[in-house]
Amino acid sequence: MPHTQIKALVAHDPGILGGWVADHIPAGSGITVVGIVGDLTPTPHEIQESHADVLVVACDQQREAALGLVHWWAVNRPARPVVVLCRASPNGFVGRAFSAGADDLIVVETGYEISNEASQNLTFALQKAVARKATAEQDGTELGAMICVLGPKGGTGKTVTCCNLGISLAEMEHRVVLVDLDLQFGDLALALGLTPHGTLYDLATAGGSLDAGKVESYLATHSSGMRLLMAPTRPDQAASIEIDLLRDVFTALRSAHDYVIVDTPPGFPAEVIAAIDASSHICMVGMLDALSLKNTKLGLETLELMGYDMQNVRLVLNRADSSVGVTHNDVLGILGRLPDVLVPSHRDVARAVNRGIPVVMSHKRSDVAKAFHALATSYVSVGSSANGKPPKRSLLARSRV
Repeated sequence: MPHTQIKALVAHDPGILGGWVADHIPAGSGITVVGIVGDLTPTPHEIQESHADVLVVACDQQREAALGLVHWWAVNRPARPVVVLCRASPNGFVGRAFSAGADDLIVVETGYEISNEASQNLTFALQKAVARKATAEQDGTELGAMICVLGPKGGTGKTVTCCNLGISLAEMEHRVVLVDLDLQFGDLALALGLTPHGTLYDLATAGGSLDAGKVESYLATHSSGMRLLMAPTRPDQAASIEIDLLRDVFTALRSAHDYVIVDTPPGFPAEVIAAIDASSHICMVGMLDALSLKNTKLGLETLELMGYDMQNVRLVLNRADSSVGVTHNDVLGILGRLPDVLVPSHRDVARAVNRGIPVVMSHKRSDVAKAFHALATSYVSVGSSANGKPPKRSLLARSRV
């Protein structure tokens, strides 16, 4: 019997019997069902006042309501996990559930016969989810800062920013790791002149439990001392990278490094939302042209809709000295704020990328290098918010984004 007793609260829709859910948890598992609520809203006092270690949300018909409850619990009980139990085919529900804040999701067959496999899967999911949440809280451990680098429009210089920011922090003797989250067309390894090593796909398909030591074995090392977790080498491998794996990877990396910097693809797919949720800081990268500024504005508005603390958002403007008919006053008018860092144009930036030697190493005295050093210094001066914990979100459902 496990040494730690886990208290579980079950909430279910009318299409599922709460007792049937509870029967999935066998005696001797160390898990006790402390309440069953036939409601998928957060209004019942059993949910509002619950001190359960984990919430089980069982849904069949009312999946939108289930997403709302998952999100409410994730926001209001961030230290306690929520696991979703879903009958029949999820039909795209999996990604939405994880985006809403679910820690795990179990799909069971229709009908009311309880198989040993389904029982074991739910029991293990609950134990694993509680253990994951507890890991970050044990022994007063502080997680390193996680900087999610965003750019809703492609070609704004996110990858260049990640490389130069990471090396600048590494040169300040911080432990830095980059994560290439552009799962189909990631270029961080190429931009850093590194040959393929272990990738996220290799880690995802390795099997077995995941901890900081295992993740460490899949990291490549740059000459600056910075580490890198590479993107899959082929676009078709992206489908093997699940959201719950990414969350575990982020936590493992933050437990072993001062800074985790995540390079993202354009837009807000599920993996980017997961990175935003896990981050302590956002670095939004734009350029001095009308199309980029329009998308940057939409990106900032999306972060606000997600309830992200905008005080933790840095705005970087690349090619900020370009003469394209857009002034810095125009930037203020469009975005409602001035950039935190202005990165000027430099003819050797593209050459540095092609050589795999970032400009902060190849042209250390250039204005571009100074701008990236200033960005790094701004993160060092503020540290990671709330001891490395992600900023608290608002109650707005992310499924609307």
